[in-house]
Amino acid sequence: MSLDGKIKSVKNDFLADFDDFQTQNTDIENIRQKYLGRNGLVAVLFKSLGSASKKDRPKYGQLLNQLKNDITSKIELFSSDLDNKDNSDIIDIALPGKTYPIGSVHILEQTLNEIKKIFNDIGFSIAYGPEVDDDYHNFGALNFPEHHPARDMQDTFFINKDIVLRTHTSNVQIHLMEENDPPLRFIVPGRVYRNEAISYKSYCLFHQVEGLYVDKNVSFGQLKGCLEYFVKRMFGENCKMRWRPSYFPFTEPSAEVDIWDEQRSQWMEILGCGMVDPEVFNNVGYDPKIWHGYAFGMGVERIAMLKHDIEDIRLFYNGDIRFLRQFR
Repeated sequence: MSLDGKIKSVKNDFLADFDDFQTQNTDIENIRQKYLGRNGLVAVLFKSLGSASKKDRPKYGQLLNQLKNDITSKIELFSSDLDNKDNSDIIDIALPGKTYPIGSVHILEQTLNEIKKIFNDIGFSIAYGPEVDDDYHNFGALNFPEHHPARDMQDTFFINKDIVLRTHTSNVQIHLMEENDPPLRFIVPGRVYRNEAISYKSYCLFHQVEGLYVDKNVSFGQLKGCLEYFVKRMFGENCKMRWRPSYFPFTEPSAEVDIWDEQRSQWMEILGCGMVDPEVFNNVGYDPKIWHGYAFGMGVERIAMLKHDIEDIRLFYNGDIRFLRQFR
């Protein structure tokens, strides 16, 4: 092969190798040594220049210099681009990994999970029900007659005159008894809504847990034992509690439970309870001469505020990361 043909062959081989390098990401230094090294293909061509005639040497010398410059230029240009490439695209597996912030369970959900676990452990199942319900299930079946003053105890959001945003999870108590034969033992967690002015101690929505137990031989003593167990599990064995007579339309007798808050040096209400009123059993088709039951209801926010010494209910809802990070 003539020297002219060898020069063209080396040029074509380089272009092919350079294209393969760019697609296969091989080492650029290997290509540099193959063509521009001391014993590379371009050096071999320069050594062959001595065998050419005096007439052809200037032409071949110019072609060889042009080939060397073209190869050098391509390799250096690529190397320069590689050096200037953004280092953020290069992963150094020897460096420590980045720590990304992760979310956590909201303090209200943590408290609710703890309440559910306590009652699950003593045989209560969990049920859920509608947040938008009819007046009958939210009021009427629970002994809140129309125009009765007891309705003023709860400021209600009305969708229309017969549909409301539930003011308590007690509405699910009625659904459960309508749909199930006794005995039954459930807790009902969920959101409830009241048309109240927002302040440090009240909000337009909050979370409640309703409890209901119905069987043939249910007593107020069993209710006391159940709730005393709950208080000891939630607030500790040394927590002081007391019972006060109270009034709720759907329980008789009724009571409220307080615990002693050492930091505030006062009694704090945590829940209301009582024996299910026989009239409620009549409303759902249970025979009150056979079946008896107790019910209780507690606010999740109130429990969380007392347990974690939180003074303002609005902190649960304003999304302040500084507040939420305390309960990771």
